[in-house]
This record gives sequence, C-alpha cells and structure tokens, in this order.
Amino acid sequence: MVFENRTFDQERALYGLTGAVVNNCRFDGPADGESALKECRDIQVSRSFMNLRYPFWHVDTARISDTTFTENCRAALWYDNNITIEKCRLFGIKALRECTDIIIKNSSVNSTEFAWKCKNLVFENVEILQSEYPFFEVENVKIDSLKMKGKYSFQYDENVEITNSQLDTKDAFWHTKNVTVKDSVIKSEYLGWYSENLTLINCHIIGTQPFCYCKNLVLKDCTMEGCDLAFERSSVQALVKGKIDSVKNILSGSVTADEIGDIIMEESVVDASKSTIRICHQE
Repeated sequence: MVFENRTFDQERALYGLTGAVVNNCRFDGPADGESALKECRDIQVSRSFMNLRYPFWHVDTARISDTTFTENCRAALWYDNNITIEKCRLFGIKALRECTDIIIKNSSVNSTEFAWKCKNLVFENVEILQSEYPFFEVENVKIDSLKMKGKYSFQYDENVEITNSQLDTKDAFWHTKNVTVKDSVIKSEYLGWYSENLTLINCHIIGTQPFCYCKNLVLKDCTMEGCDLAFERSSVQALVKGKIDSVKNILSGSVTADEIGDIIMEESVVDASKSTIRICHQE
C-alpha cells in the first residue's frame, strides 16, 4: 500500500498498517489529529512533514528518511522497536522515549528530554542543536560524530561508547556506568560526578570541578582546560598532557600531569598515602 503526495490531519490517519510506503505526505491540518501511524509494522516513510502529535507510537520496524518533525510534533517516537532514522529533523519535545534498536544518522535534533529510557542506540553524524536532559537512562549506546549543545546530558546511563564528538553540556555523565569517550572535546561544568567506570581517551576536557565522587575513573592522554578542584573524593588513574589547574582530595589512585597549579589534600578528609600525584612532562 502506497500513500504519496497526500495530506492527513485526522485522528489515527494510518493506524495499524503493515508494509505501507508513505512518500511526500503531510500530517497537518485543522482536524489536529493525533497518533497518525500508531501500531504500524514494516513501514517506510520518506520526504514527509510531521506537524501533529505522537505520530510513531508502538511501531515495529520502520525506516524514516528526509522527514521533518516540527515543534508541534511532540513525543514523536515512543515505545518503538527497530527504527532507522536518516536525514531527518527532530524538532519536537520528547522526541524519542522507551524505544529499542534505534539507528539515527545524518540528522539534526532540537528536543528537550530527548532519547529517554532507550536501549540499543546507534548515532552517526548527528547534531543536537539544543536539549535538556538528553540521553536519560539509556543503555547500550554507540555514538560517532555527535555535535551537541545541551544541559544535564547522559545521566544514569550504562554501556555507552562515544567517539569523534563535540559535547557542549552541563552536568554530563552523572551516575553513569561503563562509559568510554574517545577522541572528543567535552565542555562541561561538574563533569562525570558519581560515575563508575568512566574512561576518557585522547579527549580535551573543559570546565570547572570535573570528576568528583567517581569510582574507577580513567583518563588517558587527555588535556584539561579550566579544570580546577578536579577528582575530589574519586578513585582515579589519570595521565594528563599539559596543565590541571588544581586537584583536590583524591580518594585513591594516581594523577600524572605536566603541570598542576594547586594540590589540595585535606588530612581530615582523605588519606594522602592512598594516592600518588606526579608532575612530569608527557612525551
């Protein structure tokens, strides 16, 4: 069944279809209907315009390409499985939630509360223009070439790999487990607090008071800018190129850097014998 060059505005306009192709259609109009493609299976949607609420709920297997989800298209994809999204614009609030096996490529996002409680995500060449609380409680995520601006990102996540990305965000990676970031720039105040098994490799880290209350934190061949009061109450293995503005009350482990501005170890708070701080040039 093929739907092409048509406009739909009624409630559940294409509800429950299997094997449908939707091309160059508009979901918009005075009836202001919701849930246009709810409960569909094995569908293809391309070159379309989504301006109504909740279009893809409980969808199993879909490919969506060259499609715009406007600000009015709130909560666009919920409770879905096996969805590929490519060359799309996701601009409605709460665009992705409680979905599994989702691939997003070559797309842009402007969505508060984006990608909550999802599993098995793959992102490639995606730009998040603005978001608050993106990637909340996600599991099993692989991200490459993400450019993001937001707040309170990647909270309570597990098993996340990020490469070749630029993250401009506040309070990122709080309460995460098993997160690895490689070859990326991270600008964030209060980065990585309360994380477990957070690893950063060849990253440039910018922002105040990073990596406090961490368990098994690893930094390898990273650089740090404007990073003061770092590593407070953390167990850490850090090899940093260049300067760290200051470190404070490391719980255990070692920190090696070319230069450290201030070393603050309060005997009433931590046992200095359980950590090693080295200042030496890194080749």
